[in-house]
Amino acid sequence: MTDTVPDTDRPGGAPPPDTPLPRRKLVFAVVGLALLMFSLDGTSVAIAITTISGDLGADLAWTGWVITGAAVGQILALPLGGWLSDRFGGRRMFLAGVALFTLTSGLSALSPSIGALIACRLVQGLAGGIMLPAANGVVAHQFGHDRDRALALFTSVFPIGAILGPLVGGLVLTTWSWHGIFLVNVPLGVVLLAFGLALVDDPPHRGAGRVDVVGIGLLVLTLLATMLTITRLGSSGSGTGSGVLLTALAAVVAVLAGVAFVLHSRRRPDPVVPVRLLAGRGLGIMNITNVVFGAVVIGFSATLPLYAQVRYEMAAFVAGALLTGRAIGTIAASGASVALLRRAGFRPLLLVGLGATAAGLVVTAVPPPFGDPATWLFLGSTVLGLGGGLAAPAANNAAMHLVPDQVAAVSGLRTMFRQMGGIAAVSVMTAVITASGDPGRAGGITFAVLAGLMVVAGVFVARVPNQRGRW
Repeated sequence: MTDTVPDTDRPGGAPPPDTPLPRRKLVFAVVGLALLMFSLDGTSVAIAITTISGDLGADLAWTGWVITGAAVGQILALPLGGWLSDRFGGRRMFLAGVALFTLTSGLSALSPSIGALIACRLVQGLAGGIMLPAANGVVAHQFGHDRDRALALFTSVFPIGAILGPLVGGLVLTTWSWHGIFLVNVPLGVVLLAFGLALVDDPPHRGAGRVDVVGIGLLVLTLLATMLTITRLGSSGSGTGSGVLLTALAAVVAVLAGVAFVLHSRRRPDPVVPVRLLAGRGLGIMNITNVVFGAVVIGFSATLPLYAQVRYEMAAFVAGALLTGRAIGTIAASGASVALLRRAGFRPLLLVGLGATAAGLVVTAVPPPFGDPATWLFLGSTVLGLGGGLAAPAANNAAMHLVPDQVAAVSGLRTMFRQMGGIAAVSVMTAVITASGDPGRAGGITFAVLAGLMVVAGVFVARVPNQRGRW
């Protein structure tokens, strides 16, 4: 626990340096609303894919890149967002991310072709990837020794967006058009910019320094080649001769670029991503855990409706509604996790959460021993949500308390690893289900495999030293 010196022992009665700042709740509201805007955008756009395809005269394969492009941009920017915040200031990067996201939302609404829309969405993803790590750094600075609880509360923002996004997207699409899904971000973004300029203080940062151009290039090449390999593994054309060659070539490039990046980072005194953030002091275990956690949560959300339809022949609406259980469970358990974090420490909550998440996957994987399949799958979804709600705030703090002076960088890497795990899970699980002669049974096996990976991650997490109280 952080010790504080009484105000009377400081010159002029100045508060301790880790004291929460007066406007922290207003700043949290601004930053939280920005995160909610980003979350809503990601889930509401999915509702309009078929409408966008018809209106712009594009096939669904290309239109799907309206979602994929934003995800790619976000993953590329996330590890750079923390570095940029550390060099140029969290306030500046947060406001730049909001401004760029707002601008590209307006341009997306005005896009005359699918190519222009995909380009705008790629930049939107970049803006979000810059904004998210900076937002964590801003909140950590504002809340001082209470930053653990404030950062843990961020966990509930994205599930709220996951619930509201399809509803907002459907409402706008019904009463207006797909253009409106992007346009609603513009006035909200302008308001956030105005309040951000007035309220947000700049966290301490190092200054610009020399730009690690080589490190950035190697990092981007590693991420692009890795994502291409993952998506090719889940592609229907990857089994052909040319498909296998392309997948193998992408994998080789990813490995070589990754090794070169690590070697470069070890030699350079001030790299874009220090090696110690990837593997040092328990961070390596947490990074691997975040890959598995992202694979479970994102993979489950993306494939549960498909699984329910192919195994139990459920209607699309009922299959999609099953995810409500996960969202509600996550929001409810996140509050309990935040309340217990200081008393129990992150490790017990993380272990219980990972165990509950694995249990939810097992329930989903096996046929219902009683009741109808919809009730049984809703139960599995809710248990998984409860586990995720307990684990996510604890996992956030587990990594960040190890390097409290680099909150933005660690939060960017954490989200990047979760997103990459999610992309891998969605690609592989979808390919397995669609290629199997018994897709329902194949889906159940994939959920069981994810449960096993979660248990293995829990074994390694048990080795990370616990942290109670403030950090």
